[in-house]
Amino acid sequence: MSDSVIDIQALRKTYRDGFFGQRRIEALRGVSFRVERGTIFGLLGPNGAGKTTLIKVLLGIVRKTGGSAALLGQPAGDRHGRRSVGYLPENHRIPRHHTANSALEYYGSLSGMSGSEIRSRQSELLELVGLGNWGRSSVKKFSKGMLQRLGLAQALMHNPELLILDEPTDGVDPVGRSEMRVTLQRLKSDGKTIFINSHLLQEIELVCDRVGILVQGELRKEGLVEEITRRHETEITVLGSETSIREALGPQIASMKDLGDSRFLIMLQIPDQSSVDRCIDGLRSGGISIEQLVRRRDTLEEAFLDIVAKPS
Repeated sequence: MSDSVIDIQALRKTYRDGFFGQRRIEALRGVSFRVERGTIFGLLGPNGAGKTTLIKVLLGIVRKTGGSAALLGQPAGDRHGRRSVGYLPENHRIPRHHTANSALEYYGSLSGMSGSEIRSRQSELLELVGLGNWGRSSVKKFSKGMLQRLGLAQALMHNPELLILDEPTDGVDPVGRSEMRVTLQRLKSDGKTIFINSHLLQEIELVCDRVGILVQGELRKEGLVEEITRRHETEITVLGSETSIREALGPQIASMKDLGDSRFLIMLQIPDQSSVDRCIDGLRSGGISIEQLVRRRDTLEEAFLDIVAKPS
């Protein structure tokens, strides 16, 4: 079995607008990425980037124009693949006449679960999402954050392999977001694969293994969080002569500040770890002491804004 739970290749979606469909809107423009089994993947992008369209294609709600998309080894939208997907939509609505228990019974039945299967899962899931004492309570009494927790419980009801969560912490207070992160990490440790669409970059940075940044229908960047937030800059403080330092580091020196007593603060433009290793080897070969070395890193928000601002 492939380790890719989601496999998207050159995916395109074009909408037509106007009286005769003469206006073309390219919502997705050749998007390609994979989500590996047992990981948490975050999809980021400004409003209108195509995130919701991509999710709708994955779930079979809208048809792709070109390329391919697969869930759990099945074409996107295939009924067999969808049976193993739990979905929490943005701004989901639970009918107000329900209690937490009856809501789970309702959604469980929609997934083809028997009454005994539903009853065996209810209490466990409500405990998991922090609603253990609210099973018999009307959802009319629930805050927005509590409704989000119940929404996560319904998405998990049929024990899916893949969770697709659209803004899962929307309206959840900081304590609730922290608890949600713990819950998602627990689900990951249980082998679940989680796909999150969110505009809360700090939450994505804290919980996701990999992220993709979608801008105007194009995937501008995809990779590990630490790869996307890493700057190509390294700050190093060394002890030695200026001549020997310049010979050791050469053109990789972006700036160099004399701190006195043969100490220098240097900013290096270094693209990867192997280059860092070569710089250290060069300094040691030249008899230069290294006092401190710091790899500079952006926040995910800073990296996101920089990527979005750049032309495609």
